[in-house]
Amino acid sequence: MTEPAPSEKKTDDAEEPQPTLLEQMGGVSGLIYSSVPVIVFVLANSFFGLTAAIWTSIGSAVAIAVLRLVRKEPLQPAISGFFGVAIAAFIAYRTGSAKGFFLFGIYASLIYCGIFVLSVVVRWPIAGVVWNMLNGTGQAWRRDKPSRYGYDIATLAMALIFAARFVVQRWLYQEDYTGWLAFAKIAMGYPLYALGLLVVVWAVRRSDKRLKALAEAEPAPETDAQVEARLREKYAQAPDA
Repeated sequence: MTEPAPSEKKTDDAEEPQPTLLEQMGGVSGLIYSSVPVIVFVLANSFFGLTAAIWTSIGSAVAIAVLRLVRKEPLQPAISGFFGVAIAAFIAYRTGSAKGFFLFGIYASLIYCGIFVLSVVVRWPIAGVVWNMLNGTGQAWRRDKPSRYGYDIATLAMALIFAARFVVQRWLYQEDYTGWLAFAKIAMGYPLYALGLLVVVWAVRRSDKRLKALAEAEPAPETDAQVEARLREKYAQAPDA
């Protein structure tokens, strides 16, 4: 059996390109799919009532998951979206009010905001923890104060987004503006999340640049041969006892 050519080996062993920020969020289709159940719920509630709105929103979430499966697209956004819609629909059913559909997301934003702020207080900013854990880059970023401060800023930016979601949508909920609640949920969803991730990307690049510069400035560790040669030279220069 002949060996493959070196060029073929290089092609086979080449690393797959990392997904872009938009691809990690589900792509353009993910931005659209996330809005469909909300729009379907509001329209169905306006024309056919709450019960129809609940079932059509769940049905649309199921249809999106099936469509992603058929098209061999990432299923994780569709699955998490389905469970989110199912919980929201259940709350709307239990409260007997259309605006209850948005209650889960409102208080989830408040909880997320608190968790992000707390992570900064205890000096384990979530933006840095999650990014470096997923990329297996260790804890060097925590030992470098400027790197940690950058991740603090990114984490607080995400906390601010969740706080804004809670304040605005909670007010709309209290005022019974169900239609505007739907608009706010969509407008303050992926678009704001993308802005927050831009701050995270800034923090990541800033930290990576600093850690690389620090690593290059450190002296390279001695090899065994270098240590042995240094010891021989030391003992050779030592006066006889």
